[in-house]
Amino acid sequence: MISNPSRHCTVELQALPSRIGQVRRIVSAQLRYWHLDPLIDRAALGVTELLSNVHRHAQPDKSCTVEMELLLDRLTVSVRDHDPRLPVVDDVADAADIAPLATCGRGLAMVAAMSESWGVRPDGDQGKVVWFTLPAASTAKPQQQPVRRPRRPAADTPAHPFAEAEPAACGPSPAHAPARSVVAG
Repeated sequence: MISNPSRHCTVELQALPSRIGQVRRIVSAQLRYWHLDPLIDRAALGVTELLSNVHRHAQPDKSCTVEMELLLDRLTVSVRDHDPRLPVVDDVADAADIAPLATCGRGLAMVAAMSESWGVRPDGDQGKVVWFTLPAASTAKPQQQPVRRPRRPAADTPAHPFAEAEPAACGPSPAHAPARSVVAG
C-alpha cells in the first residue's frame, strides 16, 4: 500500500537559453510547493544541464518535456527529447580529452556527481529520456539534539591523559581555508 501518492509536474518547451531559466524557476517553485526546498539547488542545476544538452545537441528540433515526479521518498527529474542519439559521458579525469578550462563536456558528469542515480533510455524510435533522482526523505530538518557535555571525572578518578590537550593544528586555519564550491542539499 502506498501511503503517500505520487506528485507529478510536466513542462513542455523549446530548449532555448531564455526558456531554460524559466524552467529552472518553475522547478524551484514546484519544489517549494511540495516543501522540498533543500532539493531546489541540485534539481535546478541538474535540469539546467540536461536542457543545455538538448539545446546544444538535439536534432532535428529542440522541443522537449521536463517531468518531475515525487514518489514516496524519491524525486525523479527527467528530460525527454526527440533525438534518438544517446549521450556520451566524458571522463572528466581524462584531461587529454577535455581541456582543464573547457566550458562544456562536464554536464552529465556533474549530474552524476550531484544526484543519487541517473541514466538514459531510448524513448521509442524517435527520442530518449535522460533522468536523475534525488533522495527526498533526507530533506526534513532533523530534530536538534541537546548538546551533552562530558562529565568531569571526580577528584579521585584519574583524568584521561589527553582530556585537556589542545587539538593538533591540521591544515590552514578556517580564516585562511581555500574557498570551495559546494552544492547545497
